[in-house]
Amino acid sequence: MALSFFDQFMSPTYFGVPLIALALALPWVLYPKPTARWLNNRLLTLQSWFINRFAQQIFQPLSLGGHKWAALLTSLMLFLITLNMLGLLPYTFTPTTQLSLNMAFAVPLWLATVIIGMRNQPTHALGHLLPEGTPTLLIPVLIIIETISLFIRPLALGVRLTANLTAGHLLIQLIATAASVLLPLMPTIALLTVTLLFLLTLLEVAVAMIQAYVFVLLLSLYLQENV
Repeated sequence: MALSFFDQFMSPTYFGVPLIALALALPWVLYPKPTARWLNNRLLTLQSWFINRFAQQIFQPLSLGGHKWAALLTSLMLFLITLNMLGLLPYTFTPTTQLSLNMAFAVPLWLATVIIGMRNQPTHALGHLLPEGTPTLLIPVLIIIETISLFIRPLALGVRLTANLTAGHLLIQLIATAASVLLPLMPTIALLTVTLLFLLTLLEVAVAMIQAYVFVLLLSLYLQENV
């Protein structure tokens, strides 16, 4: 039983073909495409309003150089939200519970922000490694600490997203298993467990959206330091 709890995080295959590719391609099919009409339907209007509000919230503190990332980070935000939400449906696979996938998102984007900072303003980018007014004896130690914290950023991005989604899925499965076991034995306790499961599912919906937002928000903060 303990091993079966983690079976949901294994990438499914069909005739030897990993279905994670299908899961990654599915979100883009669900969104309606913009039309050339003057008036859009309600779904397109809601989608445009959400994208505009998100882009305004994320890129308002950034300079004009950082606005070039608007399409990339907005698309990443919608992509992560859709993957996280679809993973809450029964008999589905959540690609964002895989650390390798999240690191594949985090490392190149973080590295791009660092390269931009080193290319455009190397003095300012290297200045983050040594706070102003540091005592002379602490300079080597602080440089090492700040360098380690810089290289830990992409790992923190990937692990945060993976850990939160994995923990939520495990809790949902554990409570659902407990409810099914308690139903014939103690129906009243099972009913309370189902209520707890419903509340936890609502919480996981919020976590799925918040974690996608936090992932992109932290990337925008890293970008803000380097543009």
